[in-house]
Order: sequence, then structure tokens, then C-alpha cells
Amino acid sequence: MDFAGLETVVANSAYVAARGSIDYQSAFAMRDKRMRARLKLSPVSQCQPAEGEMDLAFESICCQQPVGKRLFQHHLRSTEQFKMAAGLWQAMEDYKSRPEEAKHATMAQDIARQYYDSSSRDFCSFLSEEAIARVREGQGDSQADLFWESERQLLSYLEAQAFEDYKASRFFQRFLQFKELERQPVGEEWFSDFRVLGKGGFGEVCACQMRATGKLYANKKLNKKRLKKRKGHEVGSWG
Repeated sequence: MDFAGLETVVANSAYVAARGSIDYQSAFAMRDKRMRARLKLSPVSQCQPAEGEMDLAFESICCQQPVGKRLFQHHLRSTEQFKMAAGLWQAMEDYKSRPEEAKHATMAQDIARQYYDSSSRDFCSFLSEEAIARVREGQGDSQADLFWESERQLLSYLEAQAFEDYKASRFFQRFLQFKELERQPVGEEWFSDFRVLGKGGFGEVCACQMRATGKLYANKKLNKKRLKKRKGHEVGSWG
């Protein structure tokens, strides 16, 4: 390794160490108060979307958008009527995200025992007999799609029974506040560059700090003229 390469390794190692200390110890002290103020949520009265400005369908708000989905699930857990549905939804998501297929059978059996057994206090009576029978019969087979029909029925039930109450809740108001904040453009003024971590054919990667939070990130900058001249934009379309 040449001296320049060694210098880069040392500098990057120092950056990684600094990132670890700043992220967890000093980020709060390094925030820019003026930029931090721009992250403040707007009053609810200023966050009402104009007609046609936002997709307010159940699928969009409660399933596709992470913030909306999480707040909807908080709403479900705060309502006695929907606690068991929220628990089943979370259990099915945990089942799908579990990489160890060997443990699927154990998880499926636990879910079936809690939510598919009519003697359980968390029994989900809104599920059809066919969906219940499918899970109870296949719970020992580690099927990836074991809960597919149950999830479809669960979401249909929540859309019909819980969605309107959610839109009138404080959780939905917070969702609108986050959507208003999301519309705020984030440009170069939000970041402070430190040093170049590496260079490539089309640009460079720099260490930078988010001024509003104090956290460190690696920021990739591309030179558009160089990218176009070398036809780098065509690389992404190969395959």
C-alpha cells in the first residue's frame, strides 16, 4: 500500500471512530439550533391536505407508508376492540421477516394457539372458518404464505371497522404533521462536509454531518457532466 492509500485508511478509521462517538454521545451538543428548529412539527391546523393532494386510501396510509402504518398500529393497540387484531398483525409480520425457516413452525403454532383457538381470549373471530382451518392445518409445515389469506381478511376488517376512527384520532393528526414535514426540501444547507473518504470515476464520497441532528453520514456526490460524458447513466440500465 502506498503512502496516499495508507493516509486514506488512517483518516477513514478516524472518521469511523468519530462517527461512533458522535452518534451516541455528542450528537445532541453538535446540533445546529437554527436547522433543528426546521424539524419542528407544524400545528395540526396547518397540516390539512388539500383535496387531491394526498392519497388518503387505507392501503396507502396504513400499509404502504411506514409512518402511517406505525401510527395506525399504535391507534389499534390503544383501542380495546382492536388490540387482538394489532397483535395478530404484528405476529404475522414477525413470522414473514424471520429468516430461520426452522423456527417458522414454532412461531406458527404459537400464533395459532393465541389467535386461532376459539378458547383463547385473543381469538380473532373476524377470520373466516376457511382461513382458520388453513392455519391450524398447516402450522407445522413452515409455509411462507401460511397467513396470506388471514392477512388479507385482517386488513379488510381493519379498513371497514377501524379506519374511520383512526382518521379522527390524534395518531392521524400526527401522521399529517409528519407528512407536512416530509414536504420540506432538504438541500446542501442541511449538511456540513468534513473530508473526502474516496473518489471514483463519476464523483466522490464525503463524510458529512446533518446540522439539525449532529449525526454523521457518508454522502456520495456525482459530477453530472462527467457522468453524461462517460455515459455512466447507461450503466444502471444494463442487465
